[in-house]
Amino acid sequence: MTALLTIIIVLFVAVAIWQLIKIFDLAQVGKTTSLVADDRDNKINGYMMMVFLAFIYIVTILSFWYLGDLPLVSNAASEHGPELDNLMIISMLLIFIVQTVTQYLLHYYAFKYRGETGKKALFYADNNTLEFIWTIIPTIVLAALIIYGLFTWNDIMNINEDEDPMVIELYAQQFKWTARYGGEDNVLGKANVRLIDIDKANILGVAEDDPNAQDDVIVSELHLPVGQQIVFKMRSQDVLHSAYMPHFRAQMNCVPGMVTQFGFTPTITTEDMRNSPDMLDKVQNINQIRIEKSKALTADGEQPLEPYEFDYLLLCNKICGKSHYNMQMKIIVETQEEFDAWMAEQKSFPDSLNK
Repeated sequence: MTALLTIIIVLFVAVAIWQLIKIFDLAQVGKTTSLVADDRDNKINGYMMMVFLAFIYIVTILSFWYLGDLPLVSNAASEHGPELDNLMIISMLLIFIVQTVTQYLLHYYAFKYRGETGKKALFYADNNTLEFIWTIIPTIVLAALIIYGLFTWNDIMNINEDEDPMVIELYAQQFKWTARYGGEDNVLGKANVRLIDIDKANILGVAEDDPNAQDDVIVSELHLPVGQQIVFKMRSQDVLHSAYMPHFRAQMNCVPGMVTQFGFTPTITTEDMRNSPDMLDKVQNINQIRIEKSKALTADGEQPLEPYEFDYLLLCNKICGKSHYNMQMKIIVETQEEFDAWMAEQKSFPDSLNK
């Protein structure tokens, strides 16, 4: 019934539009119908270009004033995070400057050189100096930006094995994450999806006879010691996923059939981030919104929303299926002592199996 009513309404709207067009056509009888723009048309369009230019600048300024969170990015919680943020800020500033200048030139020239009776455009085939300028400047700027980006990327991806980084596997599957620590020897045991045995709770397909797997620890909540370099080895059981940890400025695809990796050093504990002024303000704003929404929910006899508390999260940044939005894992960054105490409570891989 709803579909039928929708079709009827659409038909009525179409008929109404058709009738309005007919009325408009009748109203134009006796008026000039030339498709060639005259001086009046060109003048109106020229001034409209300047009006639209002003509109662009006003919207940009208001967006920065009311919606901007300068300096564009903040709350980086990894060692390489500020360097990546600097690259982002430089790129955005360059884009903003170029956009401001080019949009002004585009709209101003459309206004200044609008068509007028008796005015004839000057034509010349080329201008080597002008072409050199608009070719060499973007080349130099883009080359510098790309080289800077490559150096930044190499600094992030080149992991110093002499620092003995902690090795953790991130295992992706629709629609959850599982983490595996290398244990006391800091070496992950061999694993393959063909070795998965649900009956024995071997959910990651870890080789049970591998000596390096005997002290592995499998968990559903990720704990990281602050100041310790971490190397993540990433696998996917089914489809393409992407491990995304926004506050650590870390992202890497998890590809079925291969192991990818990404490394970083967390620099701010979860507790310190929760108590930072910016985060306290954001959490307060979120909880105020939840309080207002909870009033409507309780009025309808539903459960109110729980207060929000900040946590680092591991998210999936590839659309991997219908529950992609809910594929996340809590990350806790803590002191080395707190991490050691937590790790001591976890079961080793052999003890986690069903006998």
